Formats: sequence, C-alpha cells, structure tokens
Amino acid sequence: MVIKSIELETVCGITSVLPSNSCPEFAFAGKSNVGKSSLINALSNRKSYARTSSQPGKTQTINFYKLNGEFYFVDLPGYGYAKVPEETKAKWGRMIERYLKNSEMLKAVFLLVDMRHAPSQNDIQMYNWIVQNGYAPVVILTKADKLSRNEQAKNLAIIRKALGIKDGRYVFPFSAVTKQGVEEILDLIGSFLDGGNE
Repeated sequence: MVIKSIELETVCGITSVLPSNSCPEFAFAGKSNVGKSSLINALSNRKSYARTSSQPGKTQTINFYKLNGEFYFVDLPGYGYAKVPEETKAKWGRMIERYLKNSEMLKAVFLLVDMRHAPSQNDIQMYNWIVQNGYAPVVILTKADKLSRNEQAKNLAIIRKALGIKDGRYVFPFSAVTKQGVEEILDLIGSFLDGGNE
C-alpha cells in the first residue's frame, strides 16, 4: 500500500466531542516518547508531518490524520510521563477509554513498546486494557535499530512473555531510521482495509 496524502483533520482535547467518522480508523497508543509520531511519519512517508518532540508528554490531544482520503491514523496521548499531574493523567485515560469504547470505525489498535527494554507496568496495563476493550493489540517494537539482530530476537521473546502475547498475534520490530517494519505494517493495514482481518 502506498500513502499518497496525509492531512491532520481533527484534534480533540479532554472536553472535545469525538468525531463520528465514516472511514476506518487505526489507533496508536504508547508511552510518552516511544515514537508514535515517528511511526506515523514513516508509514505516511513524510519526514515531519506528525509532530515529534524531545519533551515527553507533549501529545495531550487525540489527533486524527486522514490518509489517502480513505482512512485515519488516530494518535492517542502518550502515557506514563512522571511530570504530568495525576489528575491530568486520569483525564487522558478517560479520554482514551471513551475513544476505544465509542469509535464505530476503529479497526485495530497498535501498541508501541520500546524494544530496548522490558515492558513497563504502564505498557502491560495498556495492553490488557486494549484487550478488555475488545481488541487484539498489534504490538510495534520501536527503536529496533538500536539493537543487533540477536538482541532483537532476545528482547522480542522477553516482551512477548511479559505482555502475554499469544501465538499468531502480530508483533513488528520497527525503526524510523532504517524503515524496518514499515512495509509489513502497511501490508497489515491494507489487509484490514480489505476486510481480511475482520
């Protein structure tokens, strides 16, 4: 699948009404600074369309990007950043939950985890939360270029076990630098759009 266009269509804050879109949606969740914006940029073949930041906790909204005029990437607020007040974290959590429970067009939820480390407690909670909301998370392991192939294989096994990922579930090592995983992730999105993973 080739991404020809991307447009930031809707930005929703804590009190915003979520849009009722008529096109399929793919949501991206992950802790702050795990590389959600870098993934969206890599998948859309843009250098810096989605805003990346050296400051964790920068994404405080749900951002709806429309691609090829046909489907959406939904960038959810990052979690687990210590400097954000607990009250704000709770509001973000409720906002994400409202989206997961109410979106009628959500086809898949991608959970991003830093491949260099074992999943944090927040990662495990988010994985289980996505499952409880009725979705089988597609796990994207970011910053794969920081590891050798042997280290990737070792960490992949550790992460699979920590999250309790069942055999047959999708897990993709990804690098914004080398573009590892981009083609496979786009192929999966294409199969969802074609109805192959319904």
